[in-house]
Amino acid sequence: MTRALTRETDKETGTMTFDAVRGVQAGDEFYSAMVSFKTIAEHFKFDDPSIADDQRAQRRIRESRIPELSNYIIQNPDDYVFSSITVSVGGKMTFHPTPGLGDLGRTGTLIISMDAPLLINDGQHRCAAIKDVYSKNKDFQNEKISVVFFLDVGLKRSQQMFADLNKHAVKPTKSLGLLYDHRDTYARFIVNLAKDVEVFNGRTEMERASIAARSKNFFTLNGIADATRYLLKLNTRSIPAEKQKLAIEFWEAVSQNMPDWQLLLDKSTKVTPTELRENYVHAYTNILNALGLAGHVLITQHGDWKNMLKNLRTIPWERTDPVWQGKIMIDNVMQKNKIGIKKAADFILLKCGSKITIDEFEKQEKSK
Repeated sequence: MTRALTRETDKETGTMTFDAVRGVQAGDEFYSAMVSFKTIAEHFKFDDPSIADDQRAQRRIRESRIPELSNYIIQNPDDYVFSSITVSVGGKMTFHPTPGLGDLGRTGTLIISMDAPLLINDGQHRCAAIKDVYSKNKDFQNEKISVVFFLDVGLKRSQQMFADLNKHAVKPTKSLGLLYDHRDTYARFIVNLAKDVEVFNGRTEMERASIAARSKNFFTLNGIADATRYLLKLNTRSIPAEKQKLAIEFWEAVSQNMPDWQLLLDKSTKVTPTELRENYVHAYTNILNALGLAGHVLITQHGDWKNMLKNLRTIPWERTDPVWQGKIMIDNVMQKNKIGIKKAADFILLKCGSKITIDEFEKQEKSK
């Protein structure tokens, strides 16, 4: 790892100096600069944890998040990505435009007193991870991250900045996270699974966690991912080839024994995914999860699990059937919780001819 060193701090003058770009937002100047990991680790401070909540301008650090973030950088030194950090400077901050651009020049040099408090408005967990990385490996000392500097005008303003920066943030859906994650082996496996299983292919919502009312899709990518975790009970991110093959075989076998799903493959029928979602429970992720959970037991306990899955045809999948009340339906409203999924899986196991419940199976597995 080759990193060219630059000097950002000067102990003699007691200042930090950065090449920066000046902008104006809501009538006030702000500055964007590239700052090294070394400077962030040594000079960016966090709120004192002893300060009362109403006197803080940031949430408390969740220490459990730091190792995951720092490991992400260390394990991906050539292609990690961190977004900008936002700080408020509670002291002297001077901007000198590049010579020749005049007083209104937008590029130049930003000088900040090393004694000035730097309050992190957004990105304190990123900063904590950077500090952790720097402490473990000095090769990262001159890695850079963009930092946006505002002038600190008091606690009230800083608290409002935190609220404004976070309340409009939209976290990507789990489906989209799976679709775009090229590092995670399981994510790539699930994206491929959605293409390899015929009934999933072209009928899976790849971006959203739910399905729009008139969508042609019948499954969600995150639903397939959750259900397949129940099926394979993976303890690591590595997925053996035989497990991948098993997942395809299982979902194909389930599909072949779900007449309503087969209608989706029959181009001669006029049944739409919308109609099936309105009338049947098997259109919902919790039933997909129950099928995965029941499938794990069938595969573990029974060599003829494929033959047992033929009994899926005997299950009354209509939403109105009373068998689902108290499991995944309460007052005809679909519920999603682990207890309901277990109850639905127990019913599926019973109908498929298995004589063991999920709780009994889990107890049996723990005793091994």
